[in-house]
Amino acid sequence: MRIAGIETERLRLVPLAVEHAEEMAAVLGDPALHAFTGGAPYSPEALRDRYLRLVAGSPDPSVLWWNWVIRVRAEDRLAGTVQATVSLAAPGAECAAEVAWVVGTPWQGRGIAAEAARGLVAWLRGQGVRTVRAHIRPDHHASAAVAAAAGLAPTAHLHEGETRWELPGEA
Repeated sequence: MRIAGIETERLRLVPLAVEHAEEMAAVLGDPALHAFTGGAPYSPEALRDRYLRLVAGSPDPSVLWWNWVIRVRAEDRLAGTVQATVSLAAPGAECAAEVAWVVGTPWQGRGIAAEAARGLVAWLRGQGVRTVRAHIRPDHHASAAVAAAAGLAPTAHLHEGETRWELPGEA
């Protein structure tokens, strides 16, 4: 299983590269983006260091870290990220992915996160990933709408105050 670019109607999901750090620091620079996740925006240097670690991959050989930047084709600008942490299955078992997304404040409200998440989930399914999940705070209505648009549904499972969303029919 290898990461690849993903095309949607308006977007190109480009595999993350260290060179994206400077532009992405500006995209993700609004402190309001951290209201649900905590922390503060990264400087370009700190984001470059983070991207170096992400691109190097998980130290656990049974886990893949797949990260993409979201490029809005009409603007030729980066607008956010999507990611999947894929747990490789033991022989005879299914692979599972935990997905997440973030879109910079100027691009919110345009359906970009939903389109990117739909493209990501469809691509993961095409790679043989059958279990796709996201964890979302119950009061994060925008992220819940993105998860629903990607085909995920809320479950009764809570983890650290977040609701687990998953594709229907999964355990």
